[in-house]
Amino acid sequence: MPDITPQSEAGAMRQAVDTLEEDIVFGRLHPRERLTEDDLMARFALKRHVVRQVLAGLEAIGVVERKRNVGAVVRAFSAREVLELYALREVLECHAAAQIDLPVPPARLAPLAAVQKQHDAAVAAGDARAVFRINQAFHRELFALTGNAVLQQAIGDYARRTHPIRFGTLAAAAYRERARQEHWAMIEALQQGNREALVELCRRHLLPSRDAYLAAAQARGAA
Repeated sequence: MPDITPQSEAGAMRQAVDTLEEDIVFGRLHPRERLTEDDLMARFALKRHVVRQVLAGLEAIGVVERKRNVGAVVRAFSAREVLELYALREVLECHAAAQIDLPVPPARLAPLAAVQKQHDAAVAAGDARAVFRINQAFHRELFALTGNAVLQQAIGDYARRTHPIRFGTLAAAAYRERARQEHWAMIEALQQGNREALVELCRRHLLPSRDAYLAAAQARGAA
């Protein structure tokens, strides 16, 4: 049996966090569903102390919460929490769009366009997992244009907190195509120096996942 090094242990922990994060994003793990240490140890072949680090990592990014006498559960959001969280994301992301120096030179825009071409391919292939990961890369590249690392970090942190909310849009091909088109519209606004269009696109880009989650929650409540 090979020795377990700190590096391999850290890699296994990171992989488990990423896998569970995707399970939450794509609805394979549901809001309020328990995550038990024994189940995770068996699934990922990890020791208990590593599983506890995995759960702590998921809690740190806001997709899992610990409850007294229950343990770790997938984070569930009330309608008010969803509205407040998305209102904050709107403030951060629209502010970031307003800070980008426009128009963006072609050389600076090229990495963003390259990522978007990967996104196009993932959407065309119907690969929701790739769409999810490449979409994250697109928004990292987009907000890197602000040159403000603190703002970028805040945007990324709050975007990850909404991952349990986003299943409805990632699962639907129509929503993925809408996001793809909006990405290209953002690139065009950056090229043309159209700040008003860019800010509005960033605001509008947030709405489908928020509204789909609220509609689904309302439907469950009415059922």
